Amino acid sequence: MSVSDRSGGTALVVGPLTRTDLVRYQGASGDFQPIHHDEGFAREAGLPAPLSLGMLQAGFLATWATDRFGAENIRAFRVRFAARVFPGDTLTCDGTITGARTNEHGEHVQDVEMTCTKQDGTVAVHGWATFTTSDEAA
Repeated sequence: MSVSDRSGGTALVVGPLTRTDLVRYQGASGDFQPIHHDEGFAREAGLPAPLSLGMLQAGFLATWATDRFGAENIRAFRVRFAARVFPGDTLTCDGTITGARTNEHGEHVQDVEMTCTKQDGTVAVHGWATFTTSDEAA
């Protein structure tokens, strides 16, 4: 797996994903479902290849967000899985600040909408996060 544009550009580009990437994530997460590494099992389930773990893509989104806003500043993070990801896919994670406000704790925060998109333009994961900021809310 290759990672580029991590600090110099706005997007985080990861891939192409390999089966090894999936197996390594399975080991780290403890999720050893065979659909994520066993070719025969995946094909019997009607898939063209082992399926990437959705939380891997969610982790890429979290990496993009925390690299920009700081892990210590996160206040909320959620995702919605939208499309399947397979070995060979290259993913681009990016996002936009959609609002600034003062939260219920008196902190100035920014709301961020994010996407993890496959090389064909299909959004694999939608994400939303809230981060504290030193800037005053608009």
